[in-house]
Amino acid sequence: MDMPGIVNMYFDADSRNDADTLAKAFAVEAVVEDEGARHHGVSAIREWWIAAKKAAQYVAEPFETTVDGDSALVHAKVSGQFPGSPVTVAYSFVIKDDKILRLEIQ
Repeated sequence: MDMPGIVNMYFDADSRNDADTLAKAFAVEAVVEDEGARHHGVSAIREWWIAAKKAAQYVAEPFETTVDGDSALVHAKVSGQFPGSPVTVAYSFVIKDDKILRLEIQ
């Protein structure tokens, strides 16, 4: 699967439960939108990710990627400790200067 390097870094860090490396993938001014909440800045994104991992103990397995310029759409099978598991989730990334500027998870 052909993912931009920074997106691959995000999923690799996520699979290894590596909060520090995952946080380094994001731009200082990055925004993540997930489950109706917005998380702004690297510290808030790191805290959101740690809380989500702890609560759902999920694993994301990317299976399809579409890249268009500075945008990447990744579909992943996400399974864990939550109702309806597993589900297909769309991760919509905007990349700027080889960092994730925006991530919307649907």
